[in-house]
Amino acid sequence: MAAQIQYADVEVGTELPAASFPVSRATLVRYAGASGDFNPIHWNEKFAKEVGLPDVIAHGMFTMAEAIRVVTDWVGDPGAVVEYGVRFTKPVVVPNDDEGALIEVTAKVAVKMDDNRVRVDLTAMSAGQKVLGMSRAVVQLG
Repeated sequence: MAAQIQYADVEVGTELPAASFPVSRATLVRYAGASGDFNPIHWNEKFAKEVGLPDVIAHGMFTMAEAIRVVTDWVGDPGAVVEYGVRFTKPVVVPNDDEGALIEVTAKVAVKMDDNRVRVDLTAMSAGQKVLGMSRAVVQLG
């Protein structure tokens, strides 16, 4: 695959389509199985509260992966992401109800770089709080 977005068609400030990603307890159990991360703070409410958390929280790497989907969906090729990093600022708290949590992600082109690359800055929110800080991806465009 190759990036479907052309460098010449992108300007600083270009906003990527926003997306929302629902997270349920079942989602966390599936992710734990796939990742091998069975830390009880991600599935055991009693344990999470005993260690001072408000409830079960989503895996940080899961949250990070959901956020970058905004970029990979926009560019059309996951391989076009050449760098990606975040700081975890707040946990995504996932209540045990019919709704769970929602990760809401927006992104925009912050810098046009050399070699048809752009830096995209992402904002990931859940329950009105920023859950990822310094969330940035460098993307190789066509």
